[in-house]
Amino acid sequence: MFRTTIGLTALGLTAALITTAPAAAQGRNCAPREVVVQRLAEKYGESRQAIGIGQQGMVMETFASAESGSWTITVTMPTGMTCLMASGQSFEALAEAVPTTDNDA
Repeated sequence: MFRTTIGLTALGLTAALITTAPAAAQGRNCAPREVVVQRLAEKYGESRQAIGIGQQGMVMETFASAESGSWTITVTMPTGMTCLMASGQSFEALAEAVPTTDNDA
């Protein structure tokens, strides 16, 4: 239950982050994608763990380090500009099955 709740919360957070990405691009947490990916790898030991396509061609990626547990969510605009949207600790990769529903009730 705890992991499912976290998963649903993360999906909602990611959707909200993708819709606010253009506003974040005007802030200081954005750089060309190559620069962001290189910095995440060199400074935090993070590599891409997940990817998804959002609205208007934006790409959401999750980077994480299995060694340190750090993670970062980025959104890349079609222009190639990548913005840091969230980061934290205790990353854990999950491969959960879709919950079954009881249609016999």
